[in-house]
Amino acid sequence: MIRGACLCGDIRFEAAAAPQGPSMCHCSQCRKQSGGVWASAYVPETELILHGPVSWYAASAGAERGFCARCGSFLFWKAHDEDMISFALGAVEDPSGLKIEKHIFCASKGDYYEIADGLPQKP
Repeated sequence: MIRGACLCGDIRFEAAAAPQGPSMCHCSQCRKQSGGVWASAYVPETELILHGPVSWYAASAGAERGFCARCGSFLFWKAHDEDMISFALGAVEDPSGLKIEKHIFCASKGDYYEIADGLPQKP
């Protein structure tokens, strides 16, 4: 089982299902909220057990972002029309056993870095 927490420990989570789609997101919203590229994987929403006071921010009409109001850790991303929820790989307790499979929203990546690991890149 994958377990994780925010920086201060007020929010903890457990993924009861095997995570899918480990990726690095390069969209401008993830870069602004995380301070860089955001690594995540996803599970069915019913398979992610949350402990603690998650604050949700509707960053767009289609999705919301979950974070810790105390320490600011950006932990979750959830589309309104999907039953999956993404969680931050940076918040996962090691070892996770996960490996990044792809990069997403590469068309809006920052101009200050290159993606050079050979993994698939989605626009």
